[in-house]
Amino acid sequence: MNPIPRAARLALGATAGLALVLSSTTAATASTWELDDMDQRICIHTTDGHWTYFLVQINGSWSKVIQSKLENLPPGFTSNDGLLVGPGSNPTHPGGQAIVQSLIEMKVAPLPVGVYTASLTATDGTETQSVPVTINVKVRCY
Repeated sequence: MNPIPRAARLALGATAGLALVLSSTTAATASTWELDDMDQRICIHTTDGHWTYFLVQINGSWSKVIQSKLENLPPGFTSNDGLLVGPGSNPTHPGGQAIVQSLIEMKVAPLPVGVYTASLTATDGTETQSVPVTINVKVRCY
């Protein structure tokens, strides 16, 4: 068995060290954002056929556009996807985090009385986060 030459060991060590430095640099500059679970609930009437919306709130920072959408909607519901932009034009929360709010419109179809749970999802193409949203269908909402 041949021992590894000294030059090869040095090159291997330098490569490993460079990989560690680059990986820690990449992690430090990566986007850090969170889809805020605002425990959103809406109440709609059984015979409604109108538009309503859910808010999309993103906290943190990111370098890519974040696309949002509603998933697992009750039968007959449709929605428009929301598009969120980078943090450069966002207002700042008193806690220091960037906050983006967007709306996702949803066309409400008539449904039987009941509670339905859909998902609000946001993705930057690399990371995807989801939170539940509640649709409460009643004869009266007041």
